[in-house]
This record gives sequence, C-alpha cells and structure tokens, in this order.
Amino acid sequence: MSKIPLIVVVGPTASGKTALAINIANYVGGEIVSADSMQIYKYMDIGSAKPTAEEMSQAVHHLIGFLEPDDEFSVADYTELAHKTIADITSRGKIAVMAGGTGLYINSVVNDVTFGEIDTDYEFDKESAERMHPNNVRRIIRAIEFYKTTGKPISKHQEETKRVESRYNPLMICIDWDRDVLYDRINRRVDIMIKSGLLEEVKCLMDMGYTKELNSMKGIGYKEVMDYYDGKMSLEDAVELIKQSSRRYAKRQLTWFRRDDRIHYVSSKNPF
Repeated sequence: MSKIPLIVVVGPTASGKTALAINIANYVGGEIVSADSMQIYKYMDIGSAKPTAEEMSQAVHHLIGFLEPDDEFSVADYTELAHKTIADITSRGKIAVMAGGTGLYINSVVNDVTFGEIDTDYEFDKESAERMHPNNVRRIIRAIEFYKTTGKPISKHQEETKRVESRYNPLMICIDWDRDVLYDRINRRVDIMIKSGLLEEVKCLMDMGYTKELNSMKGIGYKEVMDYYDGKMSLEDAVELIKQSSRRYAKRQLTWFRRDDRIHYVSSKNPF
C-alpha cells in the first residue's frame, strides 16, 4: 500500500511556522492541520498565537478552536482526529500540511502511535525504571507523562515505533534560527500579545468561569495573567515571566525536535 504524503512544519514558538505552512499549502495545493495543544480551544486566540483572520483566509485550517476550555482532551483524541482530517484532505486530492510545536501531537501522528487503556494496578514500566538513572528527573517525568497520556509504557512505545511502519511518508521541516534571534522574536511577540488584548482575553475567560485548575488555563500567558488579576504579581512581573517561560518552552521544543533526524532545517533568511 502506498504511503500518504504529509508535509510537517515543526519548531519552537515564534519561529514562523504559521507563515511557512501557509506558503507551502498555497504552493502545493494543500490544507493545514494544526498540531498545537493550545490552539484547539475556543476563546483563547491571542495567548495561543492562533493564526489571524487574515492568515486563516489564505489557506484552509483544521483543528483550531473547536473545544471549550473545560473539555477533556488527550493526545489520543488529537491523534484520532488528525488521522481522519488528513485522510479527508488526501481523499480530495490535496496535500495535508501539519504545522505546530506540540511534539507529542506530531510524533503520535507521524509515527502512527496506538493508544491503549490505562491500567494503574501494576508497576507500569519496569524496563524503563531499571534503565533510567534515579537522578534523571526529566526522563522519569516524561516516562510517567507518556504512560498517563497513552496508557502505554514508553519502553513499549519505543519498541513498537521501531517495528510498526507508519501510514505516512512525511517531509518534516523546521526553520533554523540563531538562539538569540529566536529569543528576541519571542520577547517581541509577548509585547505584541499584551498590546493586542491578552489581558482582556484572560479577563473574559475568568468572567466565563474558567479557572486556573483547567489544563487549558495552565498555558503560558494565561496562568501568569491570572496571577496578576489575583494580585499575586505586578503586570510588569507577569509580562517578564511570560517571556521567560516562553523562552524556556522554546528551548524544550528545540531539544525535542533535535532528536528527530528526519527533520530538514531551512534558513530563517529564506525559509521558502
């Protein structure tokens, strides 16, 4: 069976994924499938850096703004929706262009990960536990998060990923920025978000009854502004914390994507 062509634009926050994906979609006659774990929610436009109305008019976008902020949603749910969306796009003779920075979403689709029921009645990943150093907190947390999200030990997932062949033939692209330039873009984006109404957006969500306990409201930008409204920090400190958290998130994203040797890096000076 021939594989499904899939273009995947990945990268850290503020790296220009939206613009590049739109250019590619227009060039190949494609439609965009968002792979962003915050852009799936309604009413959360500014803080999640959703494509603007103008950008949405330039290409067809899918899986953006379809959930209420208090809806339950998992990577398994996303993967199922993404497979269906890509199949629909392909059936109409078009190319799917997946674009986003949520690495787990992207890997789960591109690698055709399957998801099982969670069983917490046993030590869920003895193999990984024996292999990991007890001081490697980051890897331990990632293994736990993966199990809680998918119901499958990460060691089993790694074995199956090597063994199972994906339905897709992906072309994966990332814009390559100097770290200092990327961080400056992030800082400027946060300033633009504040000027564009991030505070008002968060206040509206709070007035609608959405609280900081929700996963959606724990996103960068939302939790800091909520703390500002709750009197826990000044606006200046909240803005600086958003910038700092965004830079740290970008660093984690870069680390994630650097592990995937299928990704082609293109110059930020002339990405497409």
